[in-house]
Amino acid sequence: MATMPSLFSRALRAVQSRVLPRRALAALAWAALAPAVQAATMLPAEARQALQRAAIPLDGIAVVVQELGRDSAVLRWRADEPMNPASVMKLPTTLAALDRLGPAFTWATPMWLTGPLKDGVLEGDLVIQGRGDPKLVVERLWLALRKLRQMGVREIRGDIVLDSRAFAGPDADPGDFDGERLRPYNTQSSALLLNFRSSIYSFVPDAAAGVARVTVDTPLAQTEIDRSVPLAPAGTPCGDWRANLKASFEPRRTRFAGSYAAACGELFWPVADAQPASYDARLLGGLWQELGGTLTGRVREGAAPADAAPTLELRSPSMAEVVRDINKFSNNVMAQQLLLTLALQAAPTRTATPEAARELLGAWLAERTGALDAAVVVDNGSGLSRRSRLSAWRLARLLQQAADSPHFGELLASLPISGVDGTLRRSRAPAGRAHLKTGSLREVMAVAGYVLSDSGRRYVLVAIVNHAQAGAARPALDALTQWVVRDAPAR
Repeated sequence: MATMPSLFSRALRAVQSRVLPRRALAALAWAALAPAVQAATMLPAEARQALQRAAIPLDGIAVVVQELGRDSAVLRWRADEPMNPASVMKLPTTLAALDRLGPAFTWATPMWLTGPLKDGVLEGDLVIQGRGDPKLVVERLWLALRKLRQMGVREIRGDIVLDSRAFAGPDADPGDFDGERLRPYNTQSSALLLNFRSSIYSFVPDAAAGVARVTVDTPLAQTEIDRSVPLAPAGTPCGDWRANLKASFEPRRTRFAGSYAAACGELFWPVADAQPASYDARLLGGLWQELGGTLTGRVREGAAPADAAPTLELRSPSMAEVVRDINKFSNNVMAQQLLLTLALQAAPTRTATPEAARELLGAWLAERTGALDAAVVVDNGSGLSRRSRLSAWRLARLLQQAADSPHFGELLASLPISGVDGTLRRSRAPAGRAHLKTGSLREVMAVAGYVLSDSGRRYVLVAIVNHAQAGAARPALDALTQWVVRDAPAR
């Protein structure tokens, strides 16, 4: 087939020699231009080149670029293809929560003292009822128990009773997704989720003692933890420091059989507990003991009082702050808690189940973006799924609508900022010009959000890569962002 320059050359020569009439020249010129028109509807050259370097074909990516407030798209590439969105799925979840519950919504964790308190002794149980608080971290638990101590409670002669019936029990094992059951992102939801059922170990070199000191943020009762690990020989590079520790996280026993390089300085290692079913009991027992309290009974599961008003309530941060944590740092556990909370708030007298939560989110998404066809799969609220499917165009429609909502400010503030914070801190896209939710799984890389251009226009950008080489797609996504910043120039 003749190339475009040769076709033009032939046409010009024909006119010059008067071999072809003008109408024939027009037809020939259009045929010559057809490939150029097609190229103009494709991805920008810099993005195509980055994809080529990553060995990702053009049919492995879906893209929508659309100026905010406009119906037509600047760029629409495979926009209707169902794609696995990975953590970009958190956008529908957090938008639904802002819409249904509002940015000022808070979670209440009620607590009851079920017996008389006399001379510092509670002749009864301390009951704690979970209602889905996604950020019931150790610092807030410590403050709640400290408040009990300030109220005069020194000894609990009954039990500490935990009621987590508001959410159905987990429908999976923590290791089901990828076999990494000790990764905090795999922690299962619970109506009473204490400190994400995880601990953060810190390692601080002590050259004089020849060891690295090990500290942990959670004082877990009935749990043994090695409090030091030998330093590696002087001059040892940090390298794969976690592997070098030779850690063993067993139920109720954490060991470090290796060494730690002084060159690492202070580092942190978050780890999900190896025995999550007993974690809440060990954490509360350890915190109560650390505060100087004593417990005659035990920590157990049970029901909260049905009629009595709670003695006190522990209030969570606001929805706006929770949404910010979820989107900035792509917190899977908090997103799952949020989705189940939507189901609980929709039917407060029923146990919130994953099935009900998925159905609710799907119905909300259909209300906002149109009927869902069979290709759309809402598996969970976090995107930690191999089954989830959404098109780039549906996500772009959702982002357009969000910009007109009363809660757009809260959404925008929750998104990572290119080159500044969250999961975009290391992005090579222009610093501060893009607010984008990121998503990544094995064979998935995605961004979705808003880009501020050189002219002051704001664009919606959605780009999703589904391919075996998706892990190498970051330069292509950065190139797309840079192209939008320049007001989507001619491709």
